[in-house]
Amino acid sequence: QLQASGGGLVQAGGSPRLSCTSSGDTFSNYAMGWFRQAPGKEQKLVAAINWSGRTIYYSDSVNGRFTISRDNGKNTVYLQMNSLKPEDTAVYHCAAARSQHSLVIPATGQFSTWGQGTLVTVSS
Repeated sequence: QLQASGGGLVQAGGSPRLSCTSSGDTFSNYAMGWFRQAPGKEQKLVAAINWSGRTIYYSDSVNGRFTISRDNGKNTVYLQMNSLKPEDTAVYHCAAARSQHSLVIPATGQFSTWGQGTLVTVSS
């Protein structure tokens, strides 16, 4: 199970941090991703990290502003969000893809375990 937290109402330019904690299976067996779905839009992957943190992916829309990281000892993945814009308003979901210590970020379709979403609303 994945439990996300850290969302809320934030002013433009703000820097909240989302957290997602896993319980159950061995956390280091999984690559982790943060997806978001804005109102009326499809869900998209914004950041992902392989099991060790060595391989990281960012979408163009957040690259340079968001930072994904993980602490395998705490079974937690983080999304540090900086310089938020109103267009970052969305429900953010964390997800896990089993990857067995691969350096490769799995395809989005392989993220099969999902946490509940946390809403981030950015006010202008």
